[in-house]
Amino acid sequence: MRVVVPSLRGRSPKQSHTAVIANDNPSLRGQSPKQSNLCGRLLRRKRLAMTDNIEIIYNLQFTIIMALFETISNDIKSAMLAKDKIRLEALRGIKKEFLEAKTAKGANGDLSDETAVKILQKMVKQRKDSAAIYQEQNRPELAENELAESAVIEEYLPKQMSPEELEKAIKEIIAQTGATSAKDMGKVMGVATKVLAGKTEGRLISEAVKRLLN
Repeated sequence: MRVVVPSLRGRSPKQSHTAVIANDNPSLRGQSPKQSNLCGRLLRRKRLAMTDNIEIIYNLQFTIIMALFETISNDIKSAMLAKDKIRLEALRGIKKEFLEAKTAKGANGDLSDETAVKILQKMVKQRKDSAAIYQEQNRPELAENELAESAVIEEYLPKQMSPEELEKAIKEIIAQTGATSAKDMGKVMGVATKVLAGKTEGRLISEAVKRLLN
């Protein structure tokens, strides 16, 4: 079945093409065919450039994660040769967590850098929490092992913010969001947790936001 667009009846193919571009892009309406064609080409190039940028970012993130996998695999071999039991346990733990995340339902075999950072942060927290429990139970040797493993895992995290850097960043976010009191804590936290992801612990972000808004 042939569909006729009323606004294009009686126009030549070239005029129709120009009209379609103009309808899709209000800013082109009223321009000559030559101007519209030029602007249309520029818009298409812009869309292609945006697509290329998204692809570059995705490929860069994928490369970073794959490089991290390769680094950890190589470091496991080095730890085995050095017979460094603590380091070997920590690195094997990282690789296991990463592989489980990649094969989890809905992951499609991918592991984003954000997810990788969250996994590493969770592993560090788990070991520090375990160390605290062992200290309470007067088992210092086990606590030392947990802290030693957490130190190894932290090597693969982005550089963590100092308390001063964190406070400065939170103040900037508070100013940007226009927050003035503790009632705005949710608004500030929503931005802060995204902007500062991987750079510090969520607990520290929450504490800083609460302190600065009170």
